[in-house]
Amino acid sequence: MAAHRSGPLKQQNKAHKGGRHRGRGSAQRDGKGRLAPKTLSKKVRKDLSRVDQRHRASQLRKQKKEAVLAEKRQLGSKDGPPHQVLVVPLHDRISLPEAFRLLQDRDTGTVHLNERGSTHSFMLLCPRLKHRWFFTSARPGDLHTVLDMAKVADTILFLLDPLEGWDSTGDYCLSCLFAQGLPTYTLAVQGISSLPPKKQVDARRKLSKAVEKRFPEDKLLLLDTQQEAGMLLRQLANQKQRHLAFRDRRAYLFAHAADFVPSEENDLMGTLKISGYVRGQALNVNSVLHIIGHGDFQMKQIDAPVDPFPLNPRVIRSSKDSGTAMEICSADAVADMEEDLKVLMKADPDRQASLQTEVIPDPMEGEQTWPTEEELSEAHDLLKESSKVVKKVPKGTSSYQAEWILDEDGESGGEGDEYDDTEHENFMEEESQDEGNEEEEEEECETMTIGESVRDDLYDEKVDEEAEEKMLEKYKQERLEEMFPDEVDTPRDVAARIRFQKYRGLKSFRTSPWDPKENLPRDYARIFQFQNFINTRRRIFKEIEEEEVEGAEVGWYVTLHVSEVPVSVVEHFKRGTPLIAFSLLPHEQKMSVLNMVVSRHPGNTEPVKAKEELIFHCGFRRFRASPLFSQHTAADKHKFQRFLTADTALVVTVYAPITFPPASVLLFKQNSNGMHSLIATGHLLSVDPDRMVIKRVVLSGHPFKIFTKTAVVRYMFFNREDVLWFKPVELRTKWGRRGHIKEPLGTHGHMKCSFDGKLKSQDTVLMNLYKRVFPKWTYDPYVPEPVPWVKSEISSTVPEMDME
Repeated sequence: MAAHRSGPLKQQNKAHKGGRHRGRGSAQRDGKGRLAPKTLSKKVRKDLSRVDQRHRASQLRKQKKEAVLAEKRQLGSKDGPPHQVLVVPLHDRISLPEAFRLLQDRDTGTVHLNERGSTHSFMLLCPRLKHRWFFTSARPGDLHTVLDMAKVADTILFLLDPLEGWDSTGDYCLSCLFAQGLPTYTLAVQGISSLPPKKQVDARRKLSKAVEKRFPEDKLLLLDTQQEAGMLLRQLANQKQRHLAFRDRRAYLFAHAADFVPSEENDLMGTLKISGYVRGQALNVNSVLHIIGHGDFQMKQIDAPVDPFPLNPRVIRSSKDSGTAMEICSADAVADMEEDLKVLMKADPDRQASLQTEVIPDPMEGEQTWPTEEELSEAHDLLKESSKVVKKVPKGTSSYQAEWILDEDGESGGEGDEYDDTEHENFMEEESQDEGNEEEEEEECETMTIGESVRDDLYDEKVDEEAEEKMLEKYKQERLEEMFPDEVDTPRDVAARIRFQKYRGLKSFRTSPWDPKENLPRDYARIFQFQNFINTRRRIFKEIEEEEVEGAEVGWYVTLHVSEVPVSVVEHFKRGTPLIAFSLLPHEQKMSVLNMVVSRHPGNTEPVKAKEELIFHCGFRRFRASPLFSQHTAADKHKFQRFLTADTALVVTVYAPITFPPASVLLFKQNSNGMHSLIATGHLLSVDPDRMVIKRVVLSGHPFKIFTKTAVVRYMFFNREDVLWFKPVELRTKWGRRGHIKEPLGTHGHMKCSFDGKLKSQDTVLMNLYKRVFPKWTYDPYVPEPVPWVKSEISSTVPEMDME
């Protein structure tokens, strides 16, 4: 049978265009496993199915959970460092020896006491809980000790009073610790069992309500019996650890023992042997070691002695009597330390980091040979070609100033006379003395009424009249700065063109150009600068996470041989001062310009002027410096602030060693009685010498005669030459008008000015002048120990601050 064949008139339908509308399945079948380059560069999660995405998320959660558990198990275990607990009593009624007695339970584990100077500490070994603790203590009044110990402590145990919680000293200590950054902490109440049973519940309720302000959603534990002490130890062992960013990326060590070996040439310098447990990161012998409060040093070698506090001590059977056994603990371990001493690493001179902190400037760098006749003629011809527009300008006007001079048509341009800058003075000179002389006339007219004390005739004996006068002068200057920001009086004994010769006018503070490399001071030749600080910081942090460092691992008990250390370091250690060492990251021993964002602490209201010497706690460092204050903005120029204001955050600029953020910042001011007052807290912003701090000076004048948009202004200048000198600078008024100087009138400083609108008679004419300022080089790594805070001293100063 023949098959049917379609004729020529059969309908022909269009074929399906599958290539343009293919689905994912057909594309994968046709590709046979091949992927495009763009698909390979995308994240894998987009190509996973929903079931695979859930599986991957569960795997990531499991890995994070295992990492947290591993960290918790390592801390205080036999392979990790002991769990270091800092005990801080926040009230003077709390008995620290009683708390230590409850924690030193012989039934819980083995206790090793260590009393050095005024510091009490002990090691608690508990094989039953498979944990070992190292308890130290610090009084809130000893501020440096509390802050330094909190930098290395794994947990802080705050002891509270059942009635008041904490006193004024404890509250001040908590403010400093919160600003620096708190590690894991626990709250315990001591003495609540001594209250009547009916008042215990009420006392706990009131205390919990008071504690919520600083510690929200934290439970209060009791510490009155051995059973409560055991529960507290379990809480400390099972707590989730909080991390401090500045110490997690560096190796650090708390000294359990220290020995000093003087050198042969000088008894005051020698080798310091520091023994302790490595924490944070692995410790390399070639890195620079920073001892808090003493400076940077190099290491010669790292030894690995026997751990003096093993969790499971070795048991040695006696050969004579098999039934007797002897435990090797700390005393025996120290005796056998010399026999089992093992040298881990010795410093390699080729790979060891240098202690160079500053660049040694070459005085001949930048010198030029005298130009030849051909070069002078070429420059002269080039100058003639470039000056296309010529106009009249006052004598002595620079080319920059001539750009702002307006022609009769209202257009600017042209070149002025050649300007010979005969004096390039140092930008770091202090202006405060001159400005103080300018304001003498106004300050002499002010009077002050002093009341007589009738009840207490001995009160005046305790008052320092000189300090009172200085503080009163600061208050006056701060109030004047608030009322008339940046305004100064034009001096009459010195010409304004001489007094303000380092200043310039700007068309716009935000958009006008200013070269950051222009007229730098000599101190800038001594500092280091990164080509790209953010990329360098990112690269160093990535190397820490990915690369393995040769050296002592975390948890090892080691002895560091630190060379060229003064004998004062070990003397402070013997008196009870904690000895804490941090390993520095690359470049952190070098000097540069640090910028820090700080906010005024509400507990301090005294005026703080720029360039006053302050005490800095920046990360793990402590030093003294004289900072500059400037506005915290996103522009390329930042206005200088003469005082540390209380309402906004400011940027503090100082010369200091490089520190990679994040790092907390605390600013203290030393009082006349030796105490340190917390004035500001914040964080490290950047290491950038090119950040420009611009000081503004405002000269004011008063309109004398007004003719619609033209006015005669007086009292801004006092001679004709000054008016001609500052003629190119733009004027503004407090009511928003803008204008410029047209011409001087007479010889007493009167000048005719034109504005963009009609001037009011009560308006004030202003002229803004700017110059770049730099901090003073007053960096000092040695900070004197403060006088301990006493409750009576704090309470006596609080009413005065409230009254102010």
